[in-house]
Amino acid sequence: MKTTVSAAEAKAHFAECLRAVEQGRPVVITRHGKAVAALVPAEEAAQLRRLQAAGPRGGLAGIAGGWEGAGDLVKQVARIRRARPRKMARLASA
Repeated sequence: MKTTVSAAEAKAHFAECLRAVEQGRPVVITRHGKAVAALVPAEEAAQLRRLQAAGPRGGLAGIAGGWEGAGDLVKQVARIRRARPRKMARLASA
């Protein structure tokens, strides 16, 4: 099975698309030649949801998960305040 299929092909060969995904090969579905959706393993969808929830400022701690105590790590990192950027020393003119 190819990794990119039209919506009509995906509908006609849905079981084959699912088999490909079960084997770890994502399937991109297009409409009028433009990618509109992807079939991916459920574990990857869960990881994507964590990334989206973390947002652009979440960093690595924002996507932590999958191990015991990860939630505690996220809380601790969130409490840490970043230091202000240091001012650059002006160069003395010679």
